Amino acid sequence: MGELLAAGLEVAIPARDRGVDLVVYLDLKGNTPEFVAYPIQMKAASKRHFSISKKYARIRDLILAFVWHVNDAVLPVTYAMTYPDAVRIGRRMKYTDTASWKQDGKYSTQSPSKKLTALLEPHRMDKKRWGTMVRR
Repeated sequence: MGELLAAGLEVAIPARDRGVDLVVYLDLKGNTPEFVAYPIQMKAASKRHFSISKKYARIRDLILAFVWHVNDAVLPVTYAMTYPDAVRIGRRMKYTDTASWKQDGKYSTQSPSKKLTALLEPHRMDKKRWGTMVRR
């Protein structure tokens, strides 16, 4: 949430958990001509973690935010992407060929490989990237 606020965005927390942890939005202040909002599903981990789940396909415009090293004041990193982007990464990693994806509709790893980390790198967030992603 701090990253989003630092990027000049507004954040709301839904009253119920229905697959959306946060809603990031631009209000009508400044040079924004219209109200824009995106749901975020946050996946926070004390180390490194990546997962995809078919249950999120139903949420339009969902952003998946993977926050690694949340307990470390120096190392936290956030990778954020749309649900289709996350599934594309899963396909490139062949996660969508696994039994867990085919049977349960999900895949998870707590040991991201160098290849996966490289695929996530273009989705690494900072103030500027958050602003660009929400204004897309």
